[in-house]
Amino acid sequence: MFTGIIETLGEITAIKNEHTNVHYTISSAISNELKIDQSVAHNGVCLTVVALNDGTHTVTAIDETLGKTNLNSLKVGSKVNLERCMQMNARLDGHIVQGHVDQTAVCVKREELDGSWEYRFKYNAGAGNVTVEKGSACVNGISLTVVNSASDEFSVFIIPYTFEHTNLHEVEVGDTVNLEFDIIGKYVARLMGNK
Repeated sequence: MFTGIIETLGEITAIKNEHTNVHYTISSAISNELKIDQSVAHNGVCLTVVALNDGTHTVTAIDETLGKTNLNSLKVGSKVNLERCMQMNARLDGHIVQGHVDQTAVCVKREELDGSWEYRFKYNAGAGNVTVEKGSACVNGISLTVVNSASDEFSVFIIPYTFEHTNLHEVEVGDTVNLEFDIIGKYVARLMGNK
């Protein structure tokens, strides 16, 4: 489990294809602190650390993960949001995040607002996922508050700290992001008869 509060940015230093799997090697400020078999969210995708080497860690994404997330668009040099799993004795500063991406969305608006930024994301409503005004959504692993919620899109407003310390500053109109919808909302939607 995660909180959606990004610890640091990592940079992809190597990508290796093996059959249908892809191994990503990432350099980050926390790579030296990780352990083999540890779960770390990469752009909101929970992946297992499989190798460590001098300030880098390696994770493996299988075909299922690559098909449902934006990891398949990563290149050497791409920045990824990193978060280690939450500690049960710590404050929950974001919201409960599983690290299981529900679907991707496309950025349809990015506007600077004299000190903050508005991003709007459009997703396929046919998957049965919903957002709620002032509820939570996870975008590339970042816990954010939903505004202007619609049936297939929503906006978020970003403060300078989040803009500078996550990979949102690299997201442009037309780019794909990972979405994890609020777990409580997903259960309520299921109970109400949505997919």
